[in-house]
Amino acid sequence: MSRLSRIFALVVVLAAAASAQWLSYPTPGLPRTADHKPNLAAPTPKTADGKPDFTGVWLPDSGAHYRDLSMDFPGGAPALPWAKQISEKRDADNHKDDPLALCLPPGVPRVETHGGHMFKIVQTPREVVILYETSANDVFREVFTDGRPLPEITQPSWKGYSIGKWEGDTLVVDTKGFNSKGWLDTYKAHPQTEMLHVTERFRRLNVGKLEIGVTIDDPGAYSKPWTATLPIHLVPDTEIMETVCEDSEGMLHQVGK
Repeated sequence: MSRLSRIFALVVVLAAAASAQWLSYPTPGLPRTADHKPNLAAPTPKTADGKPDFTGVWLPDSGAHYRDLSMDFPGGAPALPWAKQISEKRDADNHKDDPLALCLPPGVPRVETHGGHMFKIVQTPREVVILYETSANDVFREVFTDGRPLPEITQPSWKGYSIGKWEGDTLVVDTKGFNSKGWLDTYKAHPQTEMLHVTERFRRLNVGKLEIGVTIDDPGAYSKPWTATLPIHLVPDTEIMETVCEDSEGMLHQVGK
């Protein structure tokens, strides 16, 4: 079995996930063409207060950034020597300690790059809630847009703590308070530290297209901030399903190549 096949098995085969249901139930309020198909090229919908409405079920265009988040950055991620060594060791160990292979949550923004797994955005005036399908177990995020600051971090977490603000039609999300256990991507196995600060810029280009610009700023692991742009598309007339990681014990017994 090739290395890529083994990695794929680590993060996908262990998950027990069903395809989304309600496939024949039309998404309320979605603009449609004369033949009742979703009009994905229609203008960006707005909320009652005039903000872009990100509500919907979304899917990454591909799993490319899930494999290598640094693919857009010239020369790749500017990893410090220790971080580069960690990535190489994870690869040599067949990625057996990948958190997803151990039924642990993906971090941010990895959870939004997870090709083949949808996420649902629910937008309210005070917060944006994001519900994710993953290869591990159900994951959610709350992005507070009510003006509160980031909290004093006393308990680092997998997803961190997120606040958002509007810059024109762009929702800018700042997330801090991560633990050091998460991976930023899969094949490259880029590490993170508790110094990680992720900035995401959500832009809905039209009904069918969403773009998330990501900046990784982690001076504990990288010599300078680096960026990625995630292309996302709407999945109309469907809903997400629960995902449950059933067993991870076999991964612990893999030894080297």
